[in-house]
Amino acid sequence: MKELELKSIPVMSTGMLVRRPLAEVFEAIVDPAITTRFWFTRSTGRLETGKRVQWFWDMYDVSADVTVKAVDSGRRIVIEWPGESGPTTVEWRFDARDDGTFVSVTESGFSGDGDSLVKQVTNSTQGFSLMLAGLKAYLEHHVLLNLVADRYPQGIDH
Repeated sequence: MKELELKSIPVMSTGMLVRRPLAEVFEAIVDPAITTRFWFTRSTGRLETGKRVQWFWDMYDVSADVTVKAVDSGRRIVIEWPGESGPTTVEWRFDARDDGTFVSVTESGFSGDGDSLVKQVTNSTQGFSLMLAGLKAYLEHHVLLNLVADRYPQGIDH
């Protein structure tokens, strides 16, 4: 196999159209009473600029300390949280459309060797795609898909 070489540090990017008004979609990310319906199981608080919160995924006995860098109402949310090899930055952008709200998510600041970077970006893409699909199902159809909870059922290696 030829030697593979990265020319730049990869950035994760994904997105999804949610057929609901922008204010409702934005609130679903900042308000843990809603977010816990499709992503994490608990949170220590609402997302507000400058605030630190902790998110919990109780089914996996995992938590993340989150520093909220920016909450620009109806436009974007930026957080910093621990990545696999050090802190990374996650940004949600919200674009109102006639048919709903397009939510884009990027994560940047990954570190490590090439194999590690590929793994981190792949895992991040998968995780945020599942989160957006769960958001869409919940807001559009009031259905709880349990995507995050069912990603790694007991006995399945990950």
